[in-house]
Amino acid sequence: MSLIPLTVNGRPTQVAAPPMKRLLDVLREDLGLTGAKEGCGEGECGSCSIRMNGELVNSCLVPILQADGASIQTVEGLAIDAELHPLQKAFLECGGAQCGICTPGMLMAATHLLESNPRPTLDQIREGLAGNLCRCTGFVKIFDSVAAAAAMGGNLKYAR
Repeated sequence: MSLIPLTVNGRPTQVAAPPMKRLLDVLREDLGLTGAKEGCGEGECGSCSIRMNGELVNSCLVPILQADGASIQTVEGLAIDAELHPLQKAFLECGGAQCGICTPGMLMAATHLLESNPRPTLDQIREGLAGNLCRCTGFVKIFDSVAAAAAMGGNLKYAR
């Protein structure tokens, strides 16, 4: 067991875990943050996407030891004081969320995209979400949701 310090959604914490335990499992089992989902366990589907030190990563591929001292952002950190993030609102209004397995990863990928490109084209949205798979929507409503959030303008940046 190692004691790993990290900051999750703006809150410093420490986790006692075997160094090779997956970050996904630490988030879900040790920290109770169940937003990131395990879809494939191989880094192919994007359901477990989170942001680590500002980069979009598949948490199923990251051993907790690699997160030592890292700043982690999960889907639970998007809403502030029960106020949904504009991207979450757009997913609700446009029907971008269906069964919910891919939604957290899609939200994190879209957040990452919109922070670097607040006015993406449809092709840029497709490229920005290319690492995330959805089996319910056919992607159109997801792309529409991201475009709607971008059209809202304002500050879509991660607040913590």
